Amino acid sequence: MSMLRAEGPKIVNSNGKEMLLRGFNLGGWLLQESYILQTDTLNCQWRIKQGLLRTMSEEQVEAFYRSYRANFITKADIDFLAKQGFNCVRLPFHYDLFLTAAQRHARTEVIRNPTNTRKLDAYVQSLSTWYDQNQLFTDPKLEGFQYIDKVLNWCAANNLYVILDLHAAPGGQGTDRNINDTFLPLDLWKRRDAKGRAIYQDITVRLWEKLAARYQKDSRVAMYDLLNEPHNLNEAHGMSSDNKELSTLYARLIKAVRSQGDQHLLLLEGNGYGNEYTNLTPDKLAAPEKQNLVYNGHRYWCTNAPEATDPNPNQINLIKNLVTFRDRWQVPVWVGETGENSNEWFAAAVQGLNANNIGWCHWNIKRVDSPASLLRVKSYGSVLTPSGRAALLRNVQFANCVPSRDVAAALTQPSNFTAPFASLTLPGTIQAVDYDLGRDGVAYQDEYSAKTDYRSNKPWNQGGAYRNDGVDIQKIDDSASSGFAVSHLAAGEWLNYTVTVTMPGTYAVQLRVQPAATPGRLTLKLGDTTLGSVMTGQQSDTIAWQTLTLTAKSLPAGRHTLRLCIDQPVEQLSWLRFLSDNASTAGGQ
Repeated sequence: MSMLRAEGPKIVNSNGKEMLLRGFNLGGWLLQESYILQTDTLNCQWRIKQGLLRTMSEEQVEAFYRSYRANFITKADIDFLAKQGFNCVRLPFHYDLFLTAAQRHARTEVIRNPTNTRKLDAYVQSLSTWYDQNQLFTDPKLEGFQYIDKVLNWCAANNLYVILDLHAAPGGQGTDRNINDTFLPLDLWKRRDAKGRAIYQDITVRLWEKLAARYQKDSRVAMYDLLNEPHNLNEAHGMSSDNKELSTLYARLIKAVRSQGDQHLLLLEGNGYGNEYTNLTPDKLAAPEKQNLVYNGHRYWCTNAPEATDPNPNQINLIKNLVTFRDRWQVPVWVGETGENSNEWFAAAVQGLNANNIGWCHWNIKRVDSPASLLRVKSYGSVLTPSGRAALLRNVQFANCVPSRDVAAALTQPSNFTAPFASLTLPGTIQAVDYDLGRDGVAYQDEYSAKTDYRSNKPWNQGGAYRNDGVDIQKIDDSASSGFAVSHLAAGEWLNYTVTVTMPGTYAVQLRVQPAATPGRLTLKLGDTTLGSVMTGQQSDTIAWQTLTLTAKSLPAGRHTLRLCIDQPVEQLSWLRFLSDNASTAGGQ
């Protein structure tokens, strides 16, 4: 591994070889976000801590967080990422991990009652004193440094680069406290200490000085992400309309890093959750030193159409805007976050970025009870109960997480990729939810398979269970089923299954269905051969689930593609069971 640098619009290594960084974010680890842990009502990390402090001592809360951090990400997680073919990780962290125990105690006193302005003012005054007395970030054994060092070692063992990401800055860089764990909106920009200083900004600069001093020659670090997702820096919130405050802080941060003799790539994030660069372009950025800068985009819930553009050329979350910005200013661009959608969107996004030689880092490696993450954490109860916390500490461990093969395939395979999701042999039972891996139009067809407009709340998967495709999958309560079913099957949709016929001949095919409000019709095909169709009744108080049968003649031995076509709508399909005339019974899959 070698130090990376910018060469025109490319990121290159010491040999001048272009490096396309493609990886995963380790979000939810060194900064908890409520939705990752399914604690949305608590909204952010300090509110989770506030809830814990109602029944636990401060020492017990700190002990829980040490255990949480020890379990959530380990070398096993990094090894797994490397085996999937990724070459970097982005490490989001909270600034409070670089505080001493005594300094963090002062912040905890605010957490107990953040509406008490005297406590918050006292904390800010303490920060000012520690800043003036050079007592911030000086201990090399601080937790933040220890965790960065661990990740660097784990990643280097797998030839993965690391991007250091200040995800929750002192004071908070925006209004969304779930992201930046702030007590008051935009306090990074607005707070002044008794001396009139923008003290949170001074402390942010000091933190990056210390990080640069420690890691200046460390080639395992690809980039410093100076400030995650600044947002709502605008006139409506009492700030300028042209990113003046952000440009000024970036100039200070760049100078702070370079003053340590550190030439690492520096990742800039624009206003508006990391995307908008008015007056931050290389010709207008206030910083005098502009070498080795990389411009960032965060891509969520937007179109992947290659021709789509935003009318603002400095808004660069759309792929064409990213390419145009890169080519115009001859600077590298990199997508530091992308995800939180369906596999169809994931695949289209990364394939579009790959085609334009733009690196990316997917969000996120782990989430509780979510098929959209690479590793699904099982539900654990409530973090506010002892049993819930104990279960959480167990469930987040790599060995207890459920890998999402469909997510990995969407991020790493070409557009025409398809493969079996499960080993399916006939005679036997096919669970309807075990259709093949692959994109919409390749492995399945669904009328709505990805969210491409952030304003739309229509779910791409009505049910959100089992897998993360556009196919609607729900948990069901049917004694004759496995617990999951494909639901909301609309006319024109279809599902492919790779099957191996071990016993050629005629089969009776049973389909376990729940009718829709109108009569439905399903057709089965094996390759180009139509096997037959079944009609369903109408949903009623007396008709819940039906087992329908058709006869499929002359199924040849070998490996085939079975396609289930929806001719007329059906509410749900649980399984398909193939019973051979040559066998009295059939085993389940």
